[in-house]
Amino acid sequence: MPQNGGWTRREFSKATLAAAAAATSGGSLAATAKRPNILLFVADDAGARHFGCYGNRSIRTPAIDRLSAEGVTADKAMLTTSQCSPSRISILTGKYPHATGAEDLHMPMPERHTTVQGYLGNAGYFTGHMRKVHEGPHSDRQFHWYDKGLEEFPAFLDAAENKPFFLWVAFDDPHRPYQDDTIAEPHDAKEVEVPPYMADTQETRADIARYYDEIARMDGVIGRFLGVLGDRGLDEETLVVFLSDNGAPFPREKGTVYDGGVRTPLIFRWPGVVPQGARHEGLMSVIDLAPTFLALAGVDVPGDMQGENIAAGLRDPALWRRSAAFSERNWHDCDEHIRSVRTRRYRLVHNAYVELPFGSPADVTASPSWLALYERKKAGRLTDVQRLLFEVPRPEIEFYDTQNDEWELENLAADPRYQEEIAAHYSMLKSWMAATGDFPPERRRRAGYVDRITGVLFSLDVPPMFNE
Repeated sequence: MPQNGGWTRREFSKATLAAAAAATSGGSLAATAKRPNILLFVADDAGARHFGCYGNRSIRTPAIDRLSAEGVTADKAMLTTSQCSPSRISILTGKYPHATGAEDLHMPMPERHTTVQGYLGNAGYFTGHMRKVHEGPHSDRQFHWYDKGLEEFPAFLDAAENKPFFLWVAFDDPHRPYQDDTIAEPHDAKEVEVPPYMADTQETRADIARYYDEIARMDGVIGRFLGVLGDRGLDEETLVVFLSDNGAPFPREKGTVYDGGVRTPLIFRWPGVVPQGARHEGLMSVIDLAPTFLALAGVDVPGDMQGENIAAGLRDPALWRRSAAFSERNWHDCDEHIRSVRTRRYRLVHNAYVELPFGSPADVTASPSWLALYERKKAGRLTDVQRLLFEVPRPEIEFYDTQNDEWELENLAADPRYQEEIAAHYSMLKSWMAATGDFPPERRRRAGYVDRITGVLFSLDVPPMFNE
């Protein structure tokens, strides 16, 4: 795929077919290595900036940092959406949310789909799911084993006997609500990092510190899992992957298609296969995980999967050469139709509902961080970058230079110096939408139940879809 410039629909389709053909072959790694166990840790609402191995000096994440030290850490890994259930379904199917038919929050996965665990189960893997269930009954039925807690990993391994296994460990942490007694040694609110688009108040800092505490609790659980793997001599037989389903539950993060919403931690550890302490600074997308897992297991990758088999890159991360990653936002307490393309340096965002303020998720708007920001809004004390969250009308096109603007605050869409890049990125986005069968904003819409300005939740009933 080209590094610069846009795709025509024919070029995009040709590239997609070529990737599918490569994935079906299984790749050289799958052909030479024993089928690995696959242990997948999925955090719930954790941003990439909030781990020690991603440069956060305040948070305590020794187990995840150990995974990074012993494996490959992707610096620019992107999710397909910043919403819990659509993201998880996308990861398990290898399809973009709009292609699954479950693009909105709480929509169950339709029965026409077979998931990674379904394909692996048919190929002789023992498959399991722990803790959070959010993909719908059809996905749940494709696992062999389920435990609602996080303590039964030894029992799962016993049940697997001598079969290779696939285990999806779906945490509740660090999803809201938060408490003060999550861990024995809470994080110091004075030491947390407050993004410039949030209000730097005592309440906000305490909120972020509690979020750090939940990440630390999750890290402790991961450490115990790794201990069990080591005790059973399974380290070298197991590919361990850590990622999050969406960004942190704070204003202008969860529910957005900025890096704060869709940039995920992504770490691969497989001793003897994955190089130790390697960092991949190029672009990655979680849409590639499902076909990669199947290829590693020697399973033919279905042609309707929309990601690429990147198995060969586990041994040599230089082989991961994705040029663009695509993300979307649909209904999540408020309706949205936002599409984004991220390249290594730039991000372009297309907003469909420009006449409406951005619709933040309900758990974000009920948070102390949101309330602190809203109090400043009422008092007329927001900074220019804090006002961005409440901007109306919104720009149809946003364009950011993430190399020089890591928080994505300066919209360059009207800057004539970037017009060529903007046109190229917009062409890429439109080609992707056409090639993947995206729907227009007027077709699938749903009323909201959160006020877009105040954040007040005024109903608990998910409204029906209309204009379908």
